[in-house]
Parts: sequence; structure tokens; C-alpha cells
Amino acid sequence: MGGRPSPPTRSWRRRLRCADGHHPPDQARPAFTRWSIRKLGAYLRKVHGRIIRIGREALRCLLARRGITFQHTKTWKESPDPDRDTKLDRIEHVLERFPDRVFAFDEFGPLGIRPTGGSSWAPAGHPERHPATYHRTHGVRYFHGCCSIGDDTLWGVDRRKKGAANTLAALRSIRAARPDGAPIYVILDSLSAHKGETIRRWAGKNRLELCFTPTYASWANPIEAHFGPLRQFTVANSNHCNHTVQTRALHAYLRRRNKNARHPDVLDAQRRERARIRSEKGIRWGGRPAKVA
Repeated sequence: MGGRPSPPTRSWRRRLRCADGHHPPDQARPAFTRWSIRKLGAYLRKVHGRIIRIGREALRCLLARRGITFQHTKTWKESPDPDRDTKLDRIEHVLERFPDRVFAFDEFGPLGIRPTGGSSWAPAGHPERHPATYHRTHGVRYFHGCCSIGDDTLWGVDRRKKGAANTLAALRSIRAARPDGAPIYVILDSLSAHKGETIRRWAGKNRLELCFTPTYASWANPIEAHFGPLRQFTVANSNHCNHTVQTRALHAYLRRRNKNARHPDVLDAQRRERARIRSEKGIRWGGRPAKVA
């Protein structure tokens, strides 16, 4: 039959609302786990036996107007820590009240010596190429990183392994960053190498409070946000010959980053904005999805 195809009807749009936010098995389509534009269009055409044709681009635009886009699935894990709220409240309190005396510590790694893929600018059709290998013949290293929240400074050192001795050395460097003896706060993960009796005793004597993140809540550690750029600019798209060269590249990046640190007024404005957003939304940092009523 010729003529213009029938436009989407109200029942067709109602059927779209039922399908666009669900997996195919929820709509009696067990053969696949997600919709494609073609499959969704074929499913929506059959409304009370009436054929309504709509192009794939028109259907994609219609979904976009409804706020539905094609995205990767994300995972999340709820913290089973019984002291989760207490720990998060303490971290939030020191970040808001004493930002110039708050530091963060964590290990970044393992760092191996092997060609690592990444992205870079290159002539069209001629990407930069690296040899492929999965062997770590030089062993691994761990970057023990420290971050000063107040002045946005990042520093650290490479170690062969994690351990209480290396953690204590990092805490000593943090304490040296505030030689005035004022009490300071260090946010770090609840790793066993971070909370030994020797470390706790030393921290108590040197007016250093350890603020541990809850289990499965490393997102509450502010230094985690710096490890992504550190990986992108020093590890990704690299082919270091040994750990010495890799360490030099890492520290060269840190020197440049600290030299171009953000202005204190900008950091203070960002902290105020985060506090305002948390108070308005009634959530804590977006570390977990909002509960559906």
C-alpha cells in the first residue's frame, strides 16, 4: 500500500515507555539481553495488529528526547562496614572544617614494565604502535602517593611492595609537610598495612589522626581522583625500558602538575560547591546509586 506511513499513535508511545527502560527479557524477549534500535523498532511496530513504520534514526531521536541513550553498564558495591556512616561522617567533617590540615594516602599499582596501550595524536590511519607482551620480566612496583588537600600538592615514591614500614615512611613525609606540629588528618584505606599497632602508636605521638575509609568505599579517599590522570599521562601509551625510566617519567609529571596546581581560591570554591550539592541532594558524594522509593 502506498502513501505516507502512519505516525506513532498514543498506544505506540505508551508501549515505548514500557520498553525503553527495561531489558528484553522483561518484555518477553529472552533471546537477547539488550535492545538494538532495529529490534526495538520491530517490537514497537506491532501495536494491536497495526503496522507503524519508523526509521532507526527517528527512533533514536525519539529515545534521545526522552533522555534514553546507549550507555555502558556500571557496577557498584555497597559497603558492609558496620561503621560506614561514622567513618564517612568523620571524613566529611575534616574535609569541611580543616581542609588545610587534611592529607590523603594510598598505593597506586601494580606498575609493570611492558608496552601499554593508550591514545595519542597521530596522522589519520597511522596510529602509534607498540609491541604486545603480557610478561612482567622486571617485576612490579607500587607508587605510594600522598596528597595535600589544602594546596593540591601530590608527591610519592615507588616501592617494591606494600607494607607497614612503607606506610609509616609515607606518614612521616606527610608529617614533615606540616612541621609546625599542628594536628593533621590523613585519609587512607582500611588496609592491614595501614593500621598496625606501630603505625597507630606513632600517629598518636605525632598528633596525626588516621581517618579510614569504609570497606569497599575507596571512592571516599580524595587521592583516588588523582590516580586516573597519573595513569593516563605516565603509564598509558608508554613503553618504558625499566622501572628507573618509568619512575623518572612519573616524577616529571608530578613536578609539572604541582607547578601548575590550582589556585587556593578555586579549590575553596569547589569545596563549597560540593558541600552545597551534598546538602541539597541529601546524598554523600554519589558513591552509591540513590535508593528508589
